[in-house]
Amino acid sequence: MSNSSSLNEFLLLAFADKRELQLLHFLLFLGIYLAALLGNGLIITAVTCDHHLHTPMYFFLLNLSLLDLGSISVTVPKSMANSLWDTRAIFYSGCATQVFLLLFFLSAECSLLTVMAYDRFVAICKPLHYGALMGSGACVKMGAAAWVSGFLNSLLHTANTFSIPFCQGNVVEQFFCELPQLLKLSCSDSYLREIGVIVVSACLVFGCFVFIVLSYVQIFTAVLRIPSEQGRHKAFYMCLPHLAVVSLFVSTVLVAHLKPPSFSSPVLDPVVAVLYAVLPPTVNPLIYSLRNKELKEALRKLLPRMPSVP
Repeated sequence: MSNSSSLNEFLLLAFADKRELQLLHFLLFLGIYLAALLGNGLIITAVTCDHHLHTPMYFFLLNLSLLDLGSISVTVPKSMANSLWDTRAIFYSGCATQVFLLLFFLSAECSLLTVMAYDRFVAICKPLHYGALMGSGACVKMGAAAWVSGFLNSLLHTANTFSIPFCQGNVVEQFFCELPQLLKLSCSDSYLREIGVIVVSACLVFGCFVFIVLSYVQIFTAVLRIPSEQGRHKAFYMCLPHLAVVSLFVSTVLVAHLKPPSFSSPVLDPVVAVLYAVLPPTVNPLIYSLRNKELKEALRKLLPRMPSVP
């Protein structure tokens, strides 16, 4: 039996015991990490360098790419290093830092996706008021609010979690320091306090999701009224990438943090963690750029060898 005052490190979940499989895991995560760095880095560079993309939609997309780079950099490099060096250890302070940074980026991303839904709502349902409602000052304030809300939510969770004594050992059944797995190590009488904080955060996430859904109900209602078929297609293609990102992000986060303990397993938990902590930062650039001619044109200017946009 041990508590937080005597803990110097935690032991993370190892994907494999055999050296060959550890190296395979390292190479797989390295490929995923490089893909995320490349995709999000290109979006950040394109939006920053091309003045045609200095609009609210691309400003928020730039912020989303920054958050995605941050979230995947918190978990994947440490897991890669552990596989490469055949270790499972992470320092107590390193674990607290992982929890804080991951919650910070994920919470801010949830708020930012809500802001992006509002941006699409104003653009399609109130186009005549778009310039007034989504001016540069308003965009900066909304973006800053998303980052600040993520910071405050993360600070609350991290301070509350690491003030709880850990009486059930130091083995974390996850490849990074995940909040639900850490709570399994806490004393039973302290567990309920953090559960209350998680429920509050889950309600906030659900509230963001409801706001996004209601926004898109009104958006699709307005889109269906557009007389031009070309206009309807353009509006749908503008909104569908964001809706796909929201669905992937919110569903996997809620499953990871609200699933009953009976559904936990050494196989299922890492898969769910990959789905919300690793997959979205990797595929988000692809989702947003696949049907976006403006973004592809900006990338073509940055990379002259890219073929012309059809």
